[in-house]
Amino acid sequence: MATLRSVNVGLPKDVLWHGRSVHTGIWKSPVDGPARVRRLNIDGDGQGDLGGHGGEQRAVFVYQLDSYRHWQKVLGRDDFTFGQFGENFTVEGLPDDEVRAGDRYRIGAALFEVTQPRVTCYRVGIRMDEPRMPALLVQHHRPGFYFRVLREGEVRAGDDIVKVAEGPEQLSVADLDALLYLPGHPRERIEQALRIPALSPGWQGSFRAMLDQPGPATGNAGLVAAAPPPAWPGFRTLRVTAIEPESSTITSITLADPDGTPLPAALPGQFLTVRLPSALVRSYSLSGRPGDPAYRISVKQEPHGRASAYLHTHVRPGDLIDAAAPRGTFVPRPGSGPVLLISGGVGATPMLAMLHALVTEESARPVWWVQAARDGAQRPFAAEAATLLAELPHARSYVCLSRPGPHDRLGRDYDSAGHLSADRLSELELPPDADAYLCGPAAFLTDVTAALVATGVPAGRIHTEVFGAQPGLTPGIGAKSGRAPHPPAGEPGTGPAVSFARSDLTVPWPGGSASLLELAEACDVPVRWSCRVGVCHNCESGLLSGAVDYTTDPVDPPAEGNVLICSSRPRGDVVLDL
Repeated sequence: MATLRSVNVGLPKDVLWHGRSVHTGIWKSPVDGPARVRRLNIDGDGQGDLGGHGGEQRAVFVYQLDSYRHWQKVLGRDDFTFGQFGENFTVEGLPDDEVRAGDRYRIGAALFEVTQPRVTCYRVGIRMDEPRMPALLVQHHRPGFYFRVLREGEVRAGDDIVKVAEGPEQLSVADLDALLYLPGHPRERIEQALRIPALSPGWQGSFRAMLDQPGPATGNAGLVAAAPPPAWPGFRTLRVTAIEPESSTITSITLADPDGTPLPAALPGQFLTVRLPSALVRSYSLSGRPGDPAYRISVKQEPHGRASAYLHTHVRPGDLIDAAAPRGTFVPRPGSGPVLLISGGVGATPMLAMLHALVTEESARPVWWVQAARDGAQRPFAAEAATLLAELPHARSYVCLSRPGPHDRLGRDYDSAGHLSADRLSELELPPDADAYLCGPAAFLTDVTAALVATGVPAGRIHTEVFGAQPGLTPGIGAKSGRAPHPPAGEPGTGPAVSFARSDLTVPWPGGSASLLELAEACDVPVRWSCRVGVCHNCESGLLSGAVDYTTDPVDPPAEGNVLICSSRPRGDVVLDL
């Protein structure tokens, strides 16, 4: 019979790591005597990052003494103490390759249910003083697992662990962990995993994404949004064939193959990255009809934007421009339910491509076109959108101008004055089962997302695309002040050029950098990461041009045309979608 050998708790604290302060609860110490287990925690315990740990589905983390013995041998160490792996329960028995999601156990006066394997995280590497640990846990099939608390009660070291019910499928914790993180994702096994009611919603969502992954897409859709591989590597030369003003600040530029060959079809909502003189690299959403033989981008002239100023004032029909293949995962999900296309300013660009796609499909879906702009002169695509909406049988339009101009007429040019607010959106009686797509400035996305949730649209149905760099994800580390990306401190590097396309920054590779991630951090380029050793794929980014070498081979390779920046270095000049 399995036995509870130690109950371990610890409150979050700040620890110094690579010159930064990390807030973490991974340091646990044994409890002397009984401990009260509650629905969300054990008395005296806490988590530093509730986004990745804790909560009802991850109330109690379990790790086994057999795995202790394994790691002592593999790592050549004898300094482990109870709670070494951040676990609440150190147990004898309950191996990961036998325990299944849905298994239920009685320990002391409490009742528990297995919900998921441990999610890989860099903080276990800090606690173990072994940076490879997040990857090793997956590669050696020893992740540990979480309990949900079905009945609260007291437990103590020495309690027997009594199995009272078995999970419904023959998939162990180690099987589930490998199914998500390791190469090879058999569809029948994923379907089997989704038949486990006790499996946590987060893992269910990952497995559903893997099932829904489009056939041409590569990579792991359970860890990062999937898209088809880019149609060509690096940059190719395209010819400007048309330039059309769309508003007082926005101009559309059409790009085609110089020899007239139709360009590969782009998906609605994707973007095109262009390379201009003076090493200017920028990405702009495609606004034309998906499937057209040429690409159309629509560019707003920013007051201090060097690239937008160049495109507005220097580019003429016949000019040649280098472009990377269309990319991006901000594309409509398939379905037959209602669609909300909501934009602010030039954010209407990808929305228009989606509207074109709906018309091309002769869609019968209810469509709401909700557009915000400063005034009629700065509102793009007014006539084009109206023509497209007229071709859809169940389309509605709502235009909000924050400061209508003297020639703007209420009821003709716009439907309301002021900013797009929760009150205005609630008046539209938007369907709660709609898929919502939002594009615009960051503050617009934050406000409208909150407003949609307030009207009843689930957060999981709201999809956003931001201008410029994506928001960072640095678990356990507070966000830095909003300093603009900049060259790293110290003497400039002498290596290949590394361009961060969304951040308007190109720097030479410094020889002392361990990875592209570390260089991005030194430059204050917003980045996303969690494990830092090629497992979680949070750092997966578009490699628009160039090639890399991996310092640590990824556990599961990224999608074609992408790179894991946490464990790679440039082989030559590279352009990253960061």
